[in-house]
Amino acid sequence: MKVLRSTLVWPLVALVVLLVFNAVASPGFFHVEWKDGRLFGTVVDIFNQGARVPMLLALGMTLVIATGGVDLSVGSIMAVSGAVAAMQVNAGAPMVQAVGAGLGLATLLGLVNGVLIARVGLQPIIATLVMMVAGRGLAMLLTGSQMVPFANRSLTWLANGSVGGLPVPVVLVLGLAVVTGWVLRRTAAGLFIEATGDNEKASRLAGIQTGGVRLAVYGFSGFCAGLSGVLEAANISAADPARIGDTRELDAIFAVVAGGTALTGGRFSLAGSVVGALLLQTLTLTLYNQNVAPAVAPVPKAVVILAVCLLHSPRLRARFGKRTQPVAA
Repeated sequence: MKVLRSTLVWPLVALVVLLVFNAVASPGFFHVEWKDGRLFGTVVDIFNQGARVPMLLALGMTLVIATGGVDLSVGSIMAVSGAVAAMQVNAGAPMVQAVGAGLGLATLLGLVNGVLIARVGLQPIIATLVMMVAGRGLAMLLTGSQMVPFANRSLTWLANGSVGGLPVPVVLVLGLAVVTGWVLRRTAAGLFIEATGDNEKASRLAGIQTGGVRLAVYGFSGFCAGLSGVLEAANISAADPARIGDTRELDAIFAVVAGGTALTGGRFSLAGSVVGALLLQTLTLTLYNQNVAPAVAPVPKAVVILAVCLLHSPRLRARFGKRTQPVAA
């Protein structure tokens, strides 16, 4: 069936199963209330927390993986961006300037990844691994290895405010996802990305500037990581260079793969990555509600992600289909 071949089906099925489980295990799970001009509830928290990190990172990571690459540096870039924004507001800069500085540096670091890969010729995993280490070190250097607290209501509003009753991060991320999807599908950009991931050599011979494509996607990944870092710092009114973004690159990769984008590159699904991020955030909250120890939580998380990825496998579905076909008389 064509429906079962859609990249959205299996992550949606897993998400629905988790939601049903939570509805039974926690009777107030779907309770949403309006208070002080905004919506509150567990479901709203899933969207809010999911938007700040896995969903934002997954948007950039999707395009990187679609080119056949990977970005291990997004967590460290988050730390750098959050640190720069915090230091800027503490120095008296307005919120717009502080956020712009954080996003600008984050995008620049992403472009450095792109240069190392597209121009220097380093493998994506090596180039971004170098940036992962260097970025975390830069965040530590800028802050003196100390947390940087700040008191700026405009900046904290980005993580804790609301627009039309919805948390600001949800509005920002959904808006970015819609604009990104529109650009990729209404222009040739999406085709260039998929072509680069499918066959880079053939794409170059066809006239596609594959180096420019890689620069663009790594720059965009850095921008998304920077925005995520600013939101994480704004959420706690402090920049923690050691903890912000720690291991978050793994969550982003999980979300993208669970959403149906193959690590080998080529065709991608932004909508699938968004659903994958929601699945990951819902699973995390479910484990927390069931009092699963933090040291044990990665095990069931890995099992769920593995199951969804296996259901995406064409070979596995083909074998299953052969076994379920009726035997001819």
